[in-house]
Amino acid sequence: MTAPTRDVLLTCPLDCPDACRLRITLERGEDGRERAVKLTGDADHPYTRGFACAKTVHYPERQNHPERPLSPLRRVNAKSDPEPQWERVSWDEALDDIAARLRALIAERGARSILPYHYAGTMGLMEGSHVHALWRALGAAELEETICASAGTEAWTLGYGSRLGVDPLDVPRARLIVLWGINSLSTHSHLTPQITAARKAGARVVCVDPYRGRTAAFADTHLKIRAGTDTALALGVMHELFAHGWTDEAYLAEATLGAGELRAEAELWPPERVAEVTGLAADEVREFARAIGTTRPAYFRVGYGMTRHENGGTALRAVTLLPALTGDWRHRGGGCNLSTSGAFKLSRTRLGAAHRTRPDAPRVNMNELADALKPEAGFGALFVYNCNPAVVAPDSERVRAGMRRGDLLVVVLEQVMTESAQLADYVLPATTFMEHPDLYTSYGHHWLGYNPPALEAPGEARPNSWVFQELARRLGVEEPSVYWSVDELTAELLDTDHPFLDGITPERLRAEGSVRLNLPDEFLPYAHGAETPSGQVQLAPAPRYVPVQAALNAEYPLRLLTPPAHHFLNSTYGVLERLNRAEGGEPQLLLHPDDARQAGVEDGALARVQSEVGEIVRRVRVSDVGQPGLAVLEGTWWGLSAPDGRSVNALTAQTLTDLGGGSTFHNTRVRLVPLELGEAG
Repeated sequence: MTAPTRDVLLTCPLDCPDACRLRITLERGEDGRERAVKLTGDADHPYTRGFACAKTVHYPERQNHPERPLSPLRRVNAKSDPEPQWERVSWDEALDDIAARLRALIAERGARSILPYHYAGTMGLMEGSHVHALWRALGAAELEETICASAGTEAWTLGYGSRLGVDPLDVPRARLIVLWGINSLSTHSHLTPQITAARKAGARVVCVDPYRGRTAAFADTHLKIRAGTDTALALGVMHELFAHGWTDEAYLAEATLGAGELRAEAELWPPERVAEVTGLAADEVREFARAIGTTRPAYFRVGYGMTRHENGGTALRAVTLLPALTGDWRHRGGGCNLSTSGAFKLSRTRLGAAHRTRPDAPRVNMNELADALKPEAGFGALFVYNCNPAVVAPDSERVRAGMRRGDLLVVVLEQVMTESAQLADYVLPATTFMEHPDLYTSYGHHWLGYNPPALEAPGEARPNSWVFQELARRLGVEEPSVYWSVDELTAELLDTDHPFLDGITPERLRAEGSVRLNLPDEFLPYAHGAETPSGQVQLAPAPRYVPVQAALNAEYPLRLLTPPAHHFLNSTYGVLERLNRAEGGEPQLLLHPDDARQAGVEDGALARVQSEVGEIVRRVRVSDVGQPGLAVLEGTWWGLSAPDGRSVNALTAQTLTDLGGGSTFHNTRVRLVPLELGEAG
């Protein structure tokens, strides 16, 4: 007899621009409980169009993983011990003890000694954003969420103000598509049907990326530049645009400021100089510039990959100014997308108790967690949620050492036993997006999403919001917003008269589940200016190419890139062996044949990879995917998957970007040392 099933529609909560509308099949077991057994995309959604990515189709396996923590766990041995030992405790035991330790800490050092550490494990506005309210009500440290988007955000803001962009459903109108610093086939897969439609109508696709990933192989042209030289290429394109009269002078006069200064900077970058810096041929630069200058509409999709260098903010700013020079913002399907998040004009003044932010609260850049966890920094408690810092944070071995401190209370709210959870004093079982209500925006499209709870939470799993509200009660927190329900938060966020949200009520959102913003049919956000103080697109100060300080040399001759893998989403799916196998079973270092010969490393051999920060052991795969001098390791693997049990971020430094204090994961210079026969990692 077939078990009864039903389908539900929910928005994917993960850190991806697609924010897919998913169709999830639930099956009722003999015990009367439902469980997720199948996941695909909602065929009726105009953007998701019936398919989910290669990773999230396996989310039910993660949802039902046998090692999922389903009750509060308290560590009973020292965190310095290599294998954690746990005892199951009740929620009251766990929360009473945690609250008591926080009260003692606050009395001794103040709430500023509490450090919350979080990111985008869920993009939900309740469980991902509003839950910060407790910490602001207490006066805890402020975490600067800089690990991914901050450099790009500041770069875009300097030029355009709010992060608006091309309607993704207009992309098929483009006749030139430039994918710059983004492996969209793996990280933005629902853009692919739009690109394919444009290509069928005659569009050409150009990918600018230091190595040949899936998107570069898909493109008509791949410009394989040296890592970190994007600014030089953008200035070279500008040189040709100005020199050949391919700029839209009417648009520059009406909608921009600073064209003269930008022209002067671009004059310094003829194709020959660009070729010397980027490793491209001068004719490749000329041809690329000609395509941009003579093809309308031209659509640029930029990613955050180019920002992962010391001067990454400047690089993204230079690239994103190109469609302003050509006037593509006036053509439907033309312009640029970094993020569409600026179109969600919600009332955010009390989201996460933002109104309770204290100017004197300590501020910690999340890329500098290793320093923050040193005893002298003064933090006595670390709360980790929606994040896995033991794997993803720079200088991860020092992060782990800090988390192991016996005097540091470490509480991790989790759905799986991550490597961060293994270092906790308490692991508190968290619900998944199928088990709690939440709201979702997107940074890749224009639909606002709402999820009801579709499944009963298994075991004793609880939402982040429930945990923090219970702690707040024990700590005597009176701030009302800490205790809001999802319905109260929804009403607050939609309490706005902005025309983009006209007609979107809490009742409509709950009833429809996915509602498109009330944008004009022809959405041209920067056709006549920008949301900057001047009201115009800011071309000045002109971006300038500055070589990275961490230049390659004889001691460290390789630049390491750690781009996303096709089957991973940060470290979210590290627990699924199926996806690990799909990526080759272990992290592998892609190395150019010239560099392999120089290092004395053969294809398939293990090698020690050393940076100025640390070292790891990885298997080498010889490949010409990049120029000589480039080493590529795809994916944020859990260290447990590696030969030496270490995260790749044992190599990366806390160096920050020029804009936004962002991460510089692609800035790392390394060398390879062959392992001796029989040598272990």
